[in-house]
Amino acid sequence: MKPRSEPTPASLLPALQTHLWFASCPAAFQEALVARSRLVYLQAGESLFSRGGPPEALCCVVAGALRLGSVNPVDGSPRLMLYAEPYHWFGEIALIDQLPRSQDAVADIASTVLVVSRPLLEAWLDLHPQHWRDLARLACGKLRLLLTALEDNASLSLEQQLARRLLFSVTNFGQATQGAARRHVRLPQAYLARMLGVSRQTINKLLRAMERERVLALRYAEIEILDIAALLSKAGSIDPALMQTIDFMASPPVKPA
Repeated sequence: MKPRSEPTPASLLPALQTHLWFASCPAAFQEALVARSRLVYLQAGESLFSRGGPPEALCCVVAGALRLGSVNPVDGSPRLMLYAEPYHWFGEIALIDQLPRSQDAVADIASTVLVVSRPLLEAWLDLHPQHWRDLARLACGKLRLLLTALEDNASLSLEQQLARRLLFSVTNFGQATQGAARRHVRLPQAYLARMLGVSRQTINKLLRAMERERVLALRYAEIEILDIAALLSKAGSIDPALMQTIDFMASPPVKPA
């Protein structure tokens, strides 16, 4: 990991506020997080932290993308739990319970991560303990996602699960503020396959079917969402607490070129 001086964490405050959790935190807590952070630059394949490592910091991706997961101890195959893009926060569970990291965090491409120092943050929280609730809210949001994923695996078709993964990606797992959601998904098909426990060929077949229906378009190294209403329809009913980016969902579909 190689720290640099520019840009400064403080200059990223407006961008960080495009994440609903961060934006909903009191201004004093937002400022405390930024003031106690540094920017860490990673090359593709470089590790931010490893499973079993110390719970050193709360983190937020500000550029690029990180793979969060682990390695199957039986056959050594990678297990991908989350593909974190800007401005996704993670690491709060280890910060709260102070237990070793439960996952690896590896840069998929050249990436920049805002890293909030645990010792500095804890010292501030000792003086302002009411803000532990804000960290708990971040952790509870992840718990909702986990429970939703478990329920999806047991009750939904693969097409529905895929549609939900795409929705979560473009809306930062329902945490993008109004106007901050994206229509382009950089999530590789091989990673989608790992997340859903199927082959890449199976995922490609489903995506091609959605492309023929003009729901999305497959571009080089990314997926473009053309018709959000159709994607929502395929995904089925979703907990409103997980999907709060109203203006993006209500917008008219993009006409394919």
